Amino acid sequence: MAETSIHRRLAAILVADVVGYSRMMEADEVGTFELLKERRAQVLDPVIRDHSGRIVKLLGDGVLVEFASAINAVEAALALQQRMTEANKGLPEQGRVVLRIGINLGDVIGEGSDIYGEGVNVAARLEALAEPGGICLSEKVHNEVRGKIPVAMKDLGLVQLKNIAAPVRIFGMETARTISSAIPPPGKEFTTVAILPLTNISGSAEQDYFADGITEDIITELSRFKNLSVVARNTTFAYKGQSVNVAELGRQLGADFILEGSIRLLGQRIRATVQLIDAQTGAQAFAEKFHR
Repeated sequence: MAETSIHRRLAAILVADVVGYSRMMEADEVGTFELLKERRAQVLDPVIRDHSGRIVKLLGDGVLVEFASAINAVEAALALQQRMTEANKGLPEQGRVVLRIGINLGDVIGEGSDIYGEGVNVAARLEALAEPGGICLSEKVHNEVRGKIPVAMKDLGLVQLKNIAAPVRIFGMETARTISSAIPPPGKEFTTVAILPLTNISGSAEQDYFADGITEDIITELSRFKNLSVVARNTTFAYKGQSVNVAELGRQLGADFILEGSIRLLGQRIRATVQLIDAQTGAQAFAEKFHR
């Protein structure tokens, strides 16, 4: 039996995904297919080629791209977002294509034309954390491009990514907010939620770590949903222990809803209460108690 040639190499990996793809396909399957085919030919392929990248494979509504340079990867991401924004001008809401992009620098395994490994997995997780129209970088990428690309990058703190052992420090491109804000949310295709740190009411300060851990788990899990934009952990944890005005906080964070609550650990039992509050009206949209 012939052995398959497997090679390891360091690569900058870019993963991009279309926001609201399922909604677009449900509304107009054929039209969405043709639109994305056109955007690939007119935007994606030329940008990747101009920045010396290689499209590894298409992932349904997304794409996996490999670069030999972190700088090329980030410049390509910026060009992609800008070109998509320009292509969206004058189009109806259902005709806009908005991307999330994640970029990581890491070791990959090459097998044939495909690549595998944790380096790829981290890039995919970062894509899910990016804001619509935004770009999310790992610390490794940030360190490579800092001072070499004239764009501001915001430290979003350490994040525990799903199925990745060690927490990863992530950075957001400040220009991503500018790009995304230029495109009104198509029919509220995504909702922004801020998860405030759950209050520890167990009476033991030692349980603070437990309450914080549950809060982080909620943030991470909700970030997996493509129709939700979740405010970063380091931003909301700045309000830990504070009494906040929900409407004012919503305006500060650009959030549609605020999730707050309390948690108590009693032996092997957890008791939690959560409330989802409409940041615009201050009305309680949802409340529930959990006993597990």
